[in-house]
Amino acid sequence: MKAPLADRIRPKTIDEMVGQPHLLGQGKPLRAIIETGELPNLVFYGPSGVGKTTLATIIAATTNRKFHKLNGTVASTADVKAIVAELDTLAAPNGILLYLDEIQYFNKKQQQTLLDYIERGEITLIASTTENPYFYIHNAILSRSTVFEFKSVTAEEILPAVQRAFDFLSAERGVPIRAEDGAARHIAFSCGGDVRKAMNACELCVLSAGVTDGEIRITMEQARALTQKSAMKYDKDGDEHYDILSAFQKSMRGSDANAALHYLARLLEAGDLPSAMRRLMVCACEDVGLAYPMIIPIVKAACDAALMVGLPEARIPLADAVVLVCNSPKSNSAYLAYDAAARDLRRGRSGPIPRQLQNKHYDGEDNPNKGQFYQYPHDFPNHYVAQQYLPDEIKDRVYYVPQDNKNEQAAKAYWDKIKGTGKE
Repeated sequence: MKAPLADRIRPKTIDEMVGQPHLLGQGKPLRAIIETGELPNLVFYGPSGVGKTTLATIIAATTNRKFHKLNGTVASTADVKAIVAELDTLAAPNGILLYLDEIQYFNKKQQQTLLDYIERGEITLIASTTENPYFYIHNAILSRSTVFEFKSVTAEEILPAVQRAFDFLSAERGVPIRAEDGAARHIAFSCGGDVRKAMNACELCVLSAGVTDGEIRITMEQARALTQKSAMKYDKDGDEHYDILSAFQKSMRGSDANAALHYLARLLEAGDLPSAMRRLMVCACEDVGLAYPMIIPIVKAACDAALMVGLPEARIPLADAVVLVCNSPKSNSAYLAYDAAARDLRRGRSGPIPRQLQNKHYDGEDNPNKGQFYQYPHDFPNHYVAQQYLPDEIKDRVYYVPQDNKNEQAAKAYWDKIKGTGKE
């Protein structure tokens, strides 16, 4: 059984790799460290299929240390101890280089097992992770390592790898491969920055094409069929999920309908209808708020409609709601007001509820000033009467400040006039 094409064609040198010019370009930090031959402990952080394992393999090939590779999803503490047992033996006279892929799946105790050996320099660790290392990797390991962030590879950078893949497969099969104009480019642009996905697509195209007139012909139709939805990088429990949600809400808050629709599509094409609706409702309340308060029931109705019809039709009411949120005036005044009130409460600034607001209509014998003294606003002109509502300790606090939009300014002008603080 053959290994996947991505493994068979894996680059052997840094110059053969695609992407990561910010790390591996001439004079860039990671390349400079590798070229010194004095390897520190490293953490490679970034999405899958961007070269983390490939670079670790290249580093291993240039070191005099015994190379071991473990995957955090299946490895155990026993595996680590078995590797450690080789220290100071003829099997590893110069120490060990351990590549630990998906280190986020190692628990704290498993990661701590490595610490003593890392500190003494007997094990040099290269760890890779698709999750934020500052959340998933033990601090003691992070403090002894240098973190390098890998980026998604651009389509233009992947294109030469696609062409090299077809050349490799042609040589491997002894049959010429001819790709229709645009097919290789489509594969490069449809893999979502994941070189491994692009390699898999190339091999699938070749396998599905067959030999015709002494050659393998890759059509645009094949390329489209075998790369559909592959551009979406989405993990509901990973960083990418929260990055998309953050970008979705920030785009709506920033009134950029084009960007918001893009992120909505990424959520819905991945089938994540609940997250899309939740962020949409939050944005309507938090970011539009009192500037257009009717948006809240409107967006709620759009979400109800989306649930009623389900995907794929749910995209229609949700797209309407997203564009409406983007085009609406914005105000976070109520959100800020609540947070200010909650801060006072957490700091112990509250006090007893004023007597006139309490839910009782009698006083004890010890109260010399008997009576509730509540004044019913509807008994007064304009349904308003001045009286104290906040506790004595914070009676002069102001939490809500109207923002500069038509709706809040109209309400402010009305109440300024009623309360006698505005101009007649």
